[in-house]
Amino acid sequence: MPTSREKSRYEPVDTPETEAFNHFTSNNKHSTAAPCRACTDFKSWAKAQTSYTKGKPNSKGSPESDTSQSGTAEHPMTATKSQLHILGNNCPLDKDQLGYQTWGLLHTMAAYYPDHPTDRQRKDMSKFFVLLSRFYPCETCAKDFSDMISIRPPVTTSQESLSQWLCWAHNNVNYRLGKPLFDCSRVNERWRDGWTDGSCDP
Repeated sequence: MPTSREKSRYEPVDTPETEAFNHFTSNNKHSTAAPCRACTDFKSWAKAQTSYTKGKPNSKGSPESDTSQSGTAEHPMTATKSQLHILGNNCPLDKDQLGYQTWGLLHTMAAYYPDHPTDRQRKDMSKFFVLLSRFYPCETCAKDFSDMISIRPPVTTSQESLSQWLCWAHNNVNYRLGKPLFDCSRVNERWRDGWTDGSCDP
């Protein structure tokens, strides 16, 4: 449970600039007709996909649903946690899977960022985060991230500064979702060196 001091560190100040700084579970407002899998969790996507499929005409022009998309073994519309884990290996990513793997990529990039980056590397890394906020597949997530970096831009002066900034960003999201905050003093253990207890050693 975060202390009051930790809360003040991660809880954004209530100002007009931060009103749009919503957490990643905001309702998806993607404009495409078909449900956006990368914008929602699997179960919600599956439910929306079922409704979407039922309304589509089949090859004969009937509004009956295509049974191959509404609950067969090949395309289950509901899933247990274990099934969801398996689906994540072979199927398009949903919002939660996409977010989890994106954070892993970003933390790993920060972990291997130079201790003394060139001016070009600093500019490129800053630009990378801006571009990510524009092209991230989940529209509301991208908007949230864009708002975050406009309020507190990436710190690209060193490996430590970038890793700490990214840990702050991730903790900010975790705070809003009611998840535990990560100890930012241990980011290199988690993403580069491995835990000091040797549990990550070969």
